Amino acid sequence: MRGRIMRRPEFPTLEDLVVATVKRIEPFGAYVSLDEYGGKEGFLHISEISSTWVKNIRSHVREGQKVVLQVLRVDPAKGHIDLSLRRVTKDERRKKMEEWKKARKAEMLIKSAEGILKIGEEELEKAVSKIVEMYGSLYQGLEEASKRGIQALLDAGVPPDISDVLAKIASEKIPARYVTISGTFEVVSMGPRGVEEIKSLLLEAKKMAGEEAEVLIYAQGAPRYKVEVKAEDYKKAEAILEKIVDFATSNWVGNERRISFTRG
Repeated sequence: MRGRIMRRPEFPTLEDLVVATVKRIEPFGAYVSLDEYGGKEGFLHISEISSTWVKNIRSHVREGQKVVLQVLRVDPAKGHIDLSLRRVTKDERRKKMEEWKKARKAEMLIKSAEGILKIGEEELEKAVSKIVEMYGSLYQGLEEASKRGIQALLDAGVPPDISDVLAKIASEKIPARYVTISGTFEVVSMGPRGVEEIKSLLLEAKKMAGEEAEVLIYAQGAPRYKVEVKAEDYKKAEAILEKIVDFATSNWVGNERRISFTRG
């Protein structure tokens, strides 16, 4: 199942980033096995370990260490794969390791589902392909199922029986991630119905989030009202908060009315 459900090309391509395990260190470099390509062997030459002079290779890599490397050359006929450590930035290394860990977790969850469903490998592979096609990666699809339940997988065209099992496993094993941002309104009205008008304004402003986020607005003691926006990521949360603030400030006008907003 592993080779088919999580299908990859037999060899990486030029400039790919790969996760590898250091197997053997020699005076002229290190031999590694490529974790994502069935343990194929690659070679990391000493000149590609660091941008500075390398006196002792073991000061940079050690046996058993997981490393992120860039592919320099691939010769499938000879089975040679040359790699570089020094050309990988810290940010690239962090992102690749995170991607690799998520892919491994997704693979384990699919194996769990296979044991529960008792269906053919081909049928499960088709379901995985639909998830990847819609969400970009299997893990992202399962993460979406953790947030939205079975509907996230039905939307991708996954059969109901498979969607049900995968959604349940995802909700148990992948915690839904959210971010929360906040700010404070100061709203003043000198009119006779000031309190009711402020309450109505904030309730209407809250509707700007629609179903994209969870919004909480509560009094901290007049004239201060706290706004908290909980969404999938900061970009979405910021956009929704901006809509709320724009709506409130543009609809609270008049000689006897004042409004301001402060983040935090």
